[in-house]
Amino acid sequence: MKNLLALLLLLTLSFGVVASEGIELQKAKIDLSDNDSLQRGAQHFVTYCLGCHSAKHIRYLRIAIDVGADPQKVLKDIAPEGASIYDQLHSAMNKHDAEKWFGTQPPDLSLIARSRGADWLYSYLKSYYTDDTKPLGVNNLVFKDTAMPNPLWQLQGEQTAETRRTIWGEYTKLVIEEPGLLSEKEFDLFVNDLVNFLVYVGEPVQLERQRLGKYVIFFLLMFLVIAYLLKKEYWKDVH
Repeated sequence: MKNLLALLLLLTLSFGVVASEGIELQKAKIDLSDNDSLQRGAQHFVTYCLGCHSAKHIRYLRIAIDVGADPQKVLKDIAPEGASIYDQLHSAMNKHDAEKWFGTQPPDLSLIARSRGADWLYSYLKSYYTDDTKPLGVNNLVFKDTAMPNPLWQLQGEQTAETRRTIWGEYTKLVIEEPGLLSEKEFDLFVNDLVNFLVYVGEPVQLERQRLGKYVIFFLLMFLVIAYLLKKEYWKDVH
């Protein structure tokens, strides 16, 4: 009886998250020490995002230094043609065209990972589905009524949203109707690399901060020990 109650509780919790919030966020595998992933993510960003979105808080030279790549290789493999190694990641779209086509200028994505979180971004980029009622023909489970078209539809393929009912309520499942250029596993890796890069852009010194943080904590602990010993020495004759 206890096992049955535990099973029912587990199912209720798992379906309750999906039913109440619409979708459960998927977990992104962030590893800022993976330089290969960061380089692939930078390539993906320039190819699929830079046409509309900027990341003006980072320069190509900084990327080259942080991932240990030759600057000329970064210019060749990552930066768009004609870019300088000292350039920021600026979008090619001007404000006038952006407002004409989308009604507003697409936001800069330098801090999007810090604002939304890696899991949110990862889930968002994977959660587009066909919706003929929308002007762009797509919608998104994570960000309902999104104004951004799906930039990765050719890679992922076309998804449809199916509403399924259980005794605990309704939940939505996305189903691939038309396969894309990448398999599901390949697409997951593609999106993860892109999100990994955006997390890096949000705080390029994160690994250095964490490394220095260990020394700071060690210093504070040593200072605490010294302060405690001094306190005992000063107060030993008071009583």
